[in-house]
Amino acid sequence: MARIKGALNARKKHNRVLKLAKGYRGARSKQYRIAKQSVMRALASSFAGRKQRKRDMRSLWITRINAAARMNGISYSQMMHGLKVAGVDINRKMLAELAVSDAQGFAALTEVAKKAIA
Repeated sequence: MARIKGALNARKKHNRVLKLAKGYRGARSKQYRIAKQSVMRALASSFAGRKQRKRDMRSLWITRINAAARMNGISYSQMMHGLKVAGVDINRKMLAELAVSDAQGFAALTEVAKKAIA
């Protein structure tokens, strides 16, 4: 049986990594060993970044809701508690959107929350 050398598979593996490293500066995009390290780190960072983005967006929504709630005379935590007691099931993303685009609708929700905790 003939011997099969690994050159073709190695070349394919190297090219796959170097393609992912395209645009990196210097040896990071030219040399396989350095490019592999950079690509592995970049992929790990992008995975973590996708999780971080979700936390950042939730924080932004809470900030917007808090600002709008305080303009209506109630704190964020009291408002969320009041909405829960009143049985209003609306998520923070939609509340933040209401706070930005529909001030009257948000004010109505704050009144519902105030009545529920009073």
